[in-house]
Amino acid sequence: MSIIVRTLSDQTYEAVRRKILCGVIPAGTPLRQDVIATELGVSKIPLREALGRLEQDGLLISYPNRGYVVRPLTKAEAAEVFALRLKLEPGAVVDGARRATPDHHAAACAALAALELDQDRDGADHVTQNRLFHLSLIKPGGPVTYQLLKRLHILSERYVRLHLEPKGREDRARLEHRAILEAWISMDAERVDRLVADHIRSTLDDLHVQFGV
Repeated sequence: MSIIVRTLSDQTYEAVRRKILCGVIPAGTPLRQDVIATELGVSKIPLREALGRLEQDGLLISYPNRGYVVRPLTKAEAAEVFALRLKLEPGAVVDGARRATPDHHAAACAALAALELDQDRDGADHVTQNRLFHLSLIKPGGPVTYQLLKRLHILSERYVRLHLEPKGREDRARLEHRAILEAWISMDAERVDRLVADHIRSTLDDLHVQFGV
């Protein structure tokens, strides 16, 4: 059994990140570091480290003499991020299917089960579980591909949350995820490629409508 040690900076990062992703700190909001530090009971040093990581994730923008602001959600960024996912992810998931071991299959099934469990719980952070499920399908393909797509998924998380707000989309996503996993475990490369591409494309199409494109 491995022991995971989470530093104060790690815990602060996760707490602030969750507030941003859940909309508790809305897009465009300047961050008052003294208020956040007091609320979380941490000093400014771990908070600054956490905010630096969140800027690297693309969730914050820093301005000289002004501090950090939550990065706005824009149709241009959504189009760019999901277009990149559409180019890279279907092939990466196919590679993952081809190289996956029984342990990888078990991990992907567990990730989907955790996602569906969170979808059924009020207030659960199921968008993060959504990312972990998608990445579990990519991970067997190789570490460089995994890291590149992990970055794209982090950038896309707030847009996924926005996309899932209208009623019925959670149910559609659930069915699509199950179909993708089934094809992935079966190593049906052509079907995996098509299902993943359709899944990403439909999300982008929905976002275009929500942004009024």
